[in-house]
Amino acid sequence: MEFETVIGLEVHAQLLTKTKIFCGCKSAFGGEPNSRGCPVCLGLPGSLPVLNRAAVDMAIRMGLAVHCTIARKSIFARKNYFYPDLPKGYQISQYDLPVCEHGKVAIEVDGQTKEIGITRIHLEEDAGKLVHDQDADSLFDVNRCGTPLIEIVSEPEMHGPRDAYAYLMVIKQILEYLNVCDCNMEEGSLRCDANVSIRPRGQQRLGTKVELKNMNTFRGVEKALEYEVLRQKEVIETGGKIVQQTFLWDAQSGRTVPMRSKEDAHDYRYFPEPDLPALIVEDERIETLRKGLPELPHEKRLRFMSAHGLTPYMAEILTSSRAVADYYEQTLQFCNDAKLAANWVMGEVLRLQKDKNSMVEMLKVTPKRLASLLILVSNNTISAQAAKKVFDLIEAHDKDPEVIVEEQGLKQISDTNALEKVVRDILEKNQAEVARYKAGEKKIMGFFVGEAMKLTKGKGNPKEINRLVSAMLEKNL
Repeated sequence: MEFETVIGLEVHAQLLTKTKIFCGCKSAFGGEPNSRGCPVCLGLPGSLPVLNRAAVDMAIRMGLAVHCTIARKSIFARKNYFYPDLPKGYQISQYDLPVCEHGKVAIEVDGQTKEIGITRIHLEEDAGKLVHDQDADSLFDVNRCGTPLIEIVSEPEMHGPRDAYAYLMVIKQILEYLNVCDCNMEEGSLRCDANVSIRPRGQQRLGTKVELKNMNTFRGVEKALEYEVLRQKEVIETGGKIVQQTFLWDAQSGRTVPMRSKEDAHDYRYFPEPDLPALIVEDERIETLRKGLPELPHEKRLRFMSAHGLTPYMAEILTSSRAVADYYEQTLQFCNDAKLAANWVMGEVLRLQKDKNSMVEMLKVTPKRLASLLILVSNNTISAQAAKKVFDLIEAHDKDPEVIVEEQGLKQISDTNALEKVVRDILEKNQAEVARYKAGEKKIMGFFVGEAMKLTKGKGNPKEINRLVSAMLEKNL
């Protein structure tokens, strides 16, 4: 039997607010355990939540960026369940009336563009954190309780793990461009749960879904989905039945492991949060937020291609993050060769960023310094090979490229008279090779160029040397 995979994703993104969603405690990763808590975080009797306006604005901005309808009235609800890291015994979330609904994003897989619907984006608070490896008992840290989240719920419109990976990359890029989430999966600020099912191809009714949790990288999501699809096919093909369950992804063993039976919405006994009024959003506020949206990744890609003549591949790499795109555009403020700058940012800058495991804006090779280096290459002051050495020295010594070129004696020899003498001497001393060239062995020209570069200690202008070698050989020296 031929099966079709159906995937829906739930992305939880921690918002970059200064304080938590319902109290004044600082919202930040880590810190001394239980140093950022209060009666509201702990749900103590008599404490009352107060909604964080900045969190609402961030949720609306994300909704606008993915073409959602923004609700003029939305309701908070209590989602009731027991878990040791949830001190109130319930989570304040949104259920039937979320702040954003009915959006969409475009993804590209194998050269084809697909549109994935977004069911809803709603606000909620994060739970606390359990620590299992520091004591005989599990320890509880309240610091994360009440951290503001948005949950982005997709339609079940992805039909393979690669679709899911592409969707997650698009969502991550938009969140970063909006500066509403730092998307650090290692710190848990971006988390993803997946609902996956299979059905006979051509059948409209969805199969029984399984939820996957504990996936802390996008590649991990892709691998978990690949494994789970194969597992479900094997179950059905051997006469078994898929049961609605929650599975954990075990990255070490490369398999999904059953965790618990999957809850339905009614299991959480949702009811309106009695301590919070309805959230009312005025049209004027929505329009102000809409006008404040930055240029989004797909818009920037199109502009890079039209304004700078970049290929789709180059534009995609340079807009992969807002920081890289900003670095590239800042370089162009000092250097007008868009393609040369693009190649260096894609090559040397991203290599250096990876080697140092650093943010691109923290590099000593600033956009202005990179532009100065590229100008030195363009006007033949240094060779492209020397420029790569200078690039690394800028980072190592925190100096401008002009200073390093002077200190290292890397200025290129472009003087025609000086280079002509070098080439003439090489040809006179290598008559056997000249004879081979005359006999039709044109490839040997590289030998003469190489010898000239040796004699000039790599400082000779390769273009000028090539021209002189070619001209002198054709004159039948």
